[in-house]
Amino acid sequence: MDRTQTRLKPEDQAKVDDFLNRGTNATERNAFRPFKLMLWLAAIIVVLGVLSRVIGVFILG
Repeated sequence: MDRTQTRLKPEDQAKVDDFLNRGTNATERNAFRPFKLMLWLAAIIVVLGVLSRVIGVFILG
């Protein structure tokens, strides 16, 4: 079977195309950047670690 050929009937393919072109699916999104996600995660972990140290030193004595 050719990759460009669909196994759906034309009516069903029209329904699928309509669904994919409306609502959340129609929104253009930026590419997923896992490295940026890891940097944000590391920054949050560092900030929470520093905050816990500050609480431990200044508040708990």
